[in-house]
Amino acid sequence: QVQLVESGGGLVRPGDSLRLSCVASGVTFTRHTMAWFRQVPGKEREFVAVTSQRTGSNFVADSVKGRFPISRDNSKNTVTLQMNNLNPEAPAVYYCASSSSVIVSPMRSRSAYTSWGQGTPVTVSS
Repeated sequence: QVQLVESGGGLVRPGDSLRLSCVASGVTFTRHTMAWFRQVPGKEREFVAVTSQRTGSNFVADSVKGRFPISRDNSKNTVTLQMNNLNPEAPAVYYCASSSSVIVSPMRSRSAYTSWGQGTPVTVSS
């Protein structure tokens, strides 16, 4: 059974950084495409970033390009989202998601992922 556990969220000021981590268990990690999504209460859950070991590709949403690199450490079954220069915005919960499918498409879609963590909250406010 896949289990994803996120950590690293919190309350920060605009311009600060946060490092979110997601540890996966019950998986062959290298076979999993790992992604981050975020959700503001009352809104749709939106794509943030994805890393695929199968395709060797990493990419992020345009809104965070250049600020939120995603990386993975296969030796620790961990995927990390480094969030830099955070903008003031409504509080959001960041979710880790995974899929073991050979083809994960579209990678930006929630429906492409079969396992989700419980989320970690992030608030950026002055």
